[in-house]
Amino acid sequence: MRKLTTLGMAVTLALVAAPATATAAEPVTELGGTLANGATWAAEVPADWNGKLVLYSHGFRPGPDNPAWDPGFDSTAQALTDRGFAVAASSYATAGWALGTAVQDQLDTLAAFSAEAGEPERTIAFGTSMGGLVSSLIAETPYSGVDGAVSTCGLLGGGINLNNYQLDGVHALAELLLPGQDLQLTGFRTPEEAGVTIAALMQAVQQAQTTPEGRARLALASALMNTPTWFSGDTAPGSRDYAAQQEAQYNWLLQTIPFVVGSRVSIVTAADGDSGWNKGVDYRALLQRSAQRQQVDALYRAAGLELNRDLRTLTSSADIEPDEEALEWMDRTSTPQGDLQIPVLTMHTLADILAPVEYMEEYEETVREARATPLLRQSFIERTGHCTFTDAERVAAVLAMDQRLETGRWANIAEPRQLDRLAESLGLGEADFIKYRPAEFVNDRSWNPDTGHGPGKGHGPGNGHEHGPGKGNGNAPGKGR
Repeated sequence: MRKLTTLGMAVTLALVAAPATATAAEPVTELGGTLANGATWAAEVPADWNGKLVLYSHGFRPGPDNPAWDPGFDSTAQALTDRGFAVAASSYATAGWALGTAVQDQLDTLAAFSAEAGEPERTIAFGTSMGGLVSSLIAETPYSGVDGAVSTCGLLGGGINLNNYQLDGVHALAELLLPGQDLQLTGFRTPEEAGVTIAALMQAVQQAQTTPEGRARLALASALMNTPTWFSGDTAPGSRDYAAQQEAQYNWLLQTIPFVVGSRVSIVTAADGDSGWNKGVDYRALLQRSAQRQQVDALYRAAGLELNRDLRTLTSSADIEPDEEALEWMDRTSTPQGDLQIPVLTMHTLADILAPVEYMEEYEETVREARATPLLRQSFIERTGHCTFTDAERVAAVLAMDQRLETGRWANIAEPRQLDRLAESLGLGEADFIKYRPAEFVNDRSWNPDTGHGPGKGHGPGNGHEHGPGKGNGNAPGKGR
């Protein structure tokens, strides 16, 4: 936690904070302790506390360090305490995939905070990445004591879909780039097991990028893995600039493979088994639903490859089954059901490799099927990267939720222009809220022990973004001011 008279730090790989202002931070009182299960909690309460609490849920941590206070949120916490909000957070009982206890850890933190500082007049859950999932699960918990939730860069497709979309991508990489090799793709119990797979896939991906045939197959695997086609720069590649799109996907894969394969060890350990499966998946049908199918078609034609042949290979070799007890655990602890009890505002960047923006289409559909749509609003940021929000954007999301709770209705509170104006009025840096409609998340499925793959809960109509005026071009819309 920060010292009482110093500016907050902004040291993190996942969160990009706006520059600190030159004014001194407001003094705060630091609280904290240890919960019954060993999780630690910490809080900062400003001298002029307005009675409102932001309950922060951090993202995935590999460990072993597992502090209550997340330095990556420190500058945002300072901006909130400067505006009268208290901020509280917990470590969760364990590092890694902590969904077994994380929701209760946060609610216990709220109770511990209330015992020391007094019960808040209003509590807003705010989570990033895995913590975004935690905050959304809190929003489904009856009588939680939380009034509203802001879920940013959240894994809101749930843990089962997380395992399956990543499996679809690495299955394609393994089968098409390393044919005949018996490469482990699921069930990793140790970092050493995962390391063997990571090394093999990384070498294969780098080699594939040197040939037209390899690049086409990387594009196919990337489409199955929801890999963004925008890697860096102010604007995305043009909608038909397939070579630039594929190069972006290649760069994302180099960053992604070590993390997603390595992190699977933690998920398997938490669930005591791997919930991922692809038995019975028809990869041709999956690609047909993908927003990237035209890119894949074009690159295969240019390389002189038969796309249907590769898709048949992927389908015929898809034989991985889940551990059914792990599947049940993931469904119970790590999967939104959409039954919102309180208002939720989501915030997501357009090109997020670890929580694909298509997850927002899946989450909206889940909430809609639970008939809770009036409680949900979604916002989008025209930027690349996982959780790369400015302090201005994060604080604006909290203030928007606070206004929603104050007025009892959304009105235009969560409209991109309104959020943009609010964020840029704070003196905390830039904001890039835009009007956007995410494409369909195509990897949703249900498990049938007799036949393998079965239909998921349904696929929504999301079919890409809406263009607005401003700086966007190609397949990235403008800010629509």
